Amino acid sequence: MENINGNKIALLIDADNAQAKFIKNILAEAGKHGNVTIRRIYGNWTDPILGSWKTQINTHSLRPIQKFSLGKGKNSTDTALIIDAMDILHSKNVTGFCIVSSDSDFTGLALRIREEGLFAMGIGEANKTAEAFVSACAVFVFTENLSGDSNENTDKQSKIKPAKTTKQTKKQADKTDLPINKITNAPIDINNILKAFDMVVDDNSLAYMGEMGTALRKLDPSFDCRTYGSATMTNLFKRLPDLFERVYNYNDTSTLYLKLKDRN
Repeated sequence: MENINGNKIALLIDADNAQAKFIKNILAEAGKHGNVTIRRIYGNWTDPILGSWKTQINTHSLRPIQKFSLGKGKNSTDTALIIDAMDILHSKNVTGFCIVSSDSDFTGLALRIREEGLFAMGIGEANKTAEAFVSACAVFVFTENLSGDSNENTDKQSKIKPAKTTKQTKKQADKTDLPINKITNAPIDINNILKAFDMVVDDNSLAYMGEMGTALRKLDPSFDCRTYGSATMTNLFKRLPDLFERVYNYNDTSTLYLKLKDRN
């Protein structure tokens, strides 16, 4: 996780491509990386489809930005969000951004933010978000990993699709006891796990658990232990007993390290 000391985050929400029921979780996810000092949400508020968002605006201190549709197939919301983001970027008032959308049009914005040395985070649906947008961010959280109120109405365009199971991923899953990705139904990528271990392992052949998540996010910005049904990284690695052993730092039971098991 990023160091949140002094971090100021601008939260920019594309209401056309985000679900209102996740707002509490969205704020919590962004808050893990800093203080959310700017909260703006963009959309055509005359459109009834955004009705579920209207009830959340005052409750969560969101600043609504009205953008009328310019015509069929034209989306002025994206343009307004990007222009505002650039203004905020040049103001130097924040150290990071959280863009809430599944729209790949924000890929360039995320890249531009990172070019300035600022933290770029995205939140969107796995089944709708382009890989390019995910990769452009330092951290990307899939809404499939957020818990919302299932009784609340959601926008028609934002319903989560169930994970698709292919014959190949099902065959892989049946042959392994590895944690399974609930979105793709594929086993966890062990090669990425080992690459992350190599990135943080010390001279004693130990990898600090707290650094493993950061390393995995560098390899895959969307990496999330919740995708594999684990609430914490520690619980996730408990499910890889054939690969790692867990080692505590002497008598300090709060400092956990991983050691690669001899697989010969």
